[in-house]
Amino acid sequence: MKVNLKAIADSLNLSISTVSKALNNSHEISTVTKKRVIAKAKEHNYQANPLARALRNNKSYTIAIVFPEIDNNFFSLIIKGVENVAHNKKYNILIYPTNESYKREKSSLALLGNGRVDGVMISLSSETKETSHIEALIKENTPIVLFDRVNDKIQLPKVVTDDYESAFKATKYLLDGDCRRIAFLSFSNHLSTNKLRVIGYRDAYLKTNILPDPGLVISCGNNDQKNKETILNLLKFNRPDAIVASVEKLIAPCYDSCKKLNIKIPDDIKLIGYSNSQIAEFLNPSLSTIVQPAFEMGKEAASILFKLIDKKYRKPEPQSVVLSSEIFIRDSTTAM
Repeated sequence: MKVNLKAIADSLNLSISTVSKALNNSHEISTVTKKRVIAKAKEHNYQANPLARALRNNKSYTIAIVFPEIDNNFFSLIIKGVENVAHNKKYNILIYPTNESYKREKSSLALLGNGRVDGVMISLSSETKETSHIEALIKENTPIVLFDRVNDKIQLPKVVTDDYESAFKATKYLLDGDCRRIAFLSFSNHLSTNKLRVIGYRDAYLKTNILPDPGLVISCGNNDQKNKETILNLLKFNRPDAIVASVEKLIAPCYDSCKKLNIKIPDDIKLIGYSNSQIAEFLNPSLSTIVQPAFEMGKEAASILFKLIDKKYRKPEPQSVVLSSEIFIRDSTTAM
């Protein structure tokens, strides 16, 4: 027989409200009462009715994450961080990968309005240049947090990593190791992350009083085949002595192109890239990486979102949380 809140309440001589609060770990209920209620619920294998809970509290108990790539280790770890917080809040998560498409991003957000979810986390696609679709959600008073790829013109909470500092440190490390012609493989020139990383790369040159070759800032994009051709042509006709890859998807084409042209890493060219993949240390040679705190970013962004949902903030504050990345030096940048 299916047991409901009323049956549990009657068996313990408690009110339905008390039982509900105990099961939701409310601070209003004593530890002793919580233990009694939880024990009785387990005894009868009680399962909460999420729809009834949502209707009772005028909430969907669901949040959405809109992000560029589902097969990217960085975003996978972010989702794990979000799930860590959402699980404790008894919330469900809807995920909307955009595959770097502005149209998919826009259509995804259009589905999430009118209270369908209680809050949204967004990381912009590489094609996103205007933000009217986000402004539309803001006008509906939907709690929103931007993460990683953000637009500074939107007055919303943002959680990002130290894109400038990490690119600066990686480039400076290569310059200090006597590299002089360092190529920077950029990705979508209008993205906030890319802009800051390019500035960090150029400022590292300025710091060491070495003139960079402007032809070594290479624009890549979401077309994998074009990226392969671009990197192969770079190594054929304007070979640098080191490469900084600004996103994870540009690393494999670098290894592949070097193999095709019989260019040895790190003897002929050094390579460092942004990557949260555990495979990096098992590549041949192992890859030096700039590792962003993806899991922590997910937790931080979700925590801010739930504060907005719980109305601990009266209105969204345009705060920015900046998390530090780490650089792991491996064989791809050191003499073997």
